[in-house]
Amino acid sequence: MRNGAYGADKFGLEGLEAVHWNVTAPRLYEHAIAAGEAKLAYGGALVADTGVHTGRSPKDKFIVKDAMTEHIVWWDNNGSITPQQFHQLHQDFLAHAEGKVLFAQDLYAGADPRHRLKTRVFTEYAWHSLFIRNLLIRPESSELRNFVPTLTILDLPSFKADPKRHGVRSETIIAIDFSRRMVLIGGTSYAGEMKKAVFTTLNYLLPSESVMPMHCSANAGPGGDVALFFGLSGTGKTTLSADPSRTLLGDDEHGWAPQGIFNFEGGCYAKTIRLSAEAEPEIHATTHRFGTVLENVVLDPETRVPDFDDGSKTENTRCAYPLEFIPNASKTGRGGPPSNIIMLTADAFGVMPPIANLTPAQAMYHFLSGYTAKVAGTEKGVVDPEATFSTCFGAPFMPRHPSEYGNLLRELIAAHAVDCWLVNTGWTGGKFGTGRRMPIKVTRTLLSAALDGSLKNASFRTDPYFGFSVPTSVPGVEPHLLYPFKTWRDKADFDQTARKLVRMFRDNFVRFEGQVDADVKAAAPEVRIAAE
Repeated sequence: MRNGAYGADKFGLEGLEAVHWNVTAPRLYEHAIAAGEAKLAYGGALVADTGVHTGRSPKDKFIVKDAMTEHIVWWDNNGSITPQQFHQLHQDFLAHAEGKVLFAQDLYAGADPRHRLKTRVFTEYAWHSLFIRNLLIRPESSELRNFVPTLTILDLPSFKADPKRHGVRSETIIAIDFSRRMVLIGGTSYAGEMKKAVFTTLNYLLPSESVMPMHCSANAGPGGDVALFFGLSGTGKTTLSADPSRTLLGDDEHGWAPQGIFNFEGGCYAKTIRLSAEAEPEIHATTHRFGTVLENVVLDPETRVPDFDDGSKTENTRCAYPLEFIPNASKTGRGGPPSNIIMLTADAFGVMPPIANLTPAQAMYHFLSGYTAKVAGTEKGVVDPEATFSTCFGAPFMPRHPSEYGNLLRELIAAHAVDCWLVNTGWTGGKFGTGRRMPIKVTRTLLSAALDGSLKNASFRTDPYFGFSVPTSVPGVEPHLLYPFKTWRDKADFDQTARKLVRMFRDNFVRFEGQVDADVKAAAPEVRIAAE
């Protein structure tokens, strides 16, 4: 099916062998397997390898700097290219595509029709077409007849950029032109680049519509109360939002409009390393379904059963599946304004409490900080825990200055009297290598108490290092876990480690001090006493 005047030629694609429009999973499986792009796993998932790129390439992402973007984009955080360089790239992409078979998907980004982005994605690989079809929102067939995109992505992994010719860093390129609403992706087979290019575009466009774009998961209780879960990779954002007692709105990207919350996506992109049916039954079940895409997952050569404990290709193994594969997923992807916001951190230093209540100023401080920690083994060269600060819990996808998102979030929190919580899913009883990971049962118990409102009735103390309010006791939680100091054998080491983390927070926040008011500055951690 070719979409007339708004087909491939509208984008400049000519001389193609074929374009397969809006192909569904069964035919995409056939194309991918016939072309040697992917294999079939036991249970029915399609398994593909992404080659040398097993994750995103943030240093190879560039935004066109032109009259529209020059004074809006946060250039300290985003690489730039000129309109002329993008034009050359576009022409070279089009020339490279000649004679190829491409796959095209017409999709929506955004479950709210008032704020959705009509997105057309051309891909070189059939499995990439299935991936993005899973991840974005699939229109009804009647909506495809006159589909006119407002964003077009051309994804050609076999294209290699020329740094001298195109003004880029390497042969890998993710180039975004907000004025022309185009994205060009080349030199990488990592499918997540398409998903995050859409997110980056929404992060640029939506604040001007008074919509807060957020890197968070979301769910809703039986009474419709919505909870948001902010967090960087590995903090539990997907796991904790997949609660069988609550309706899943989405696992990764949402907008907060005046009318409420809406999912940007129509699918989930979950990590699978060490995934088990016991710990995460809903997600595990999707990996044995026809239609799911598995990335870089090792298969048994005989049985084709996935081995989720094998990280030999990468720790960043993934599965991409439609949202409806989760039994309790929302059919609309929409909900009212949130009642609770959860900011997740995996504190590998082991000094943060398992949960803390935040004031609006503290919430903005921790949102702008975006703290978590890397541990040994997750990245080459990481031996001891390393603090990671990714502002707004997603700095690589933020084209505007963080203060724009932070101020918008703070206004929304105040307008809707949202309760804000900081939850540590990291370590207790010592830093990584000495202590233990916070028990998931403890985290779920504390979250349940926060979400049902009972935690607000607990007695609270002020944390002597971070200044936020920490409950002194919660039914079902060992009391000492709420006092991190008490879980360490070496109290002096705890104090020294906590002070070190406080300094890291303060050093990181210096770059934002000129954009925030006095009460947000005052929310910075500060050692108030030597010990508890």
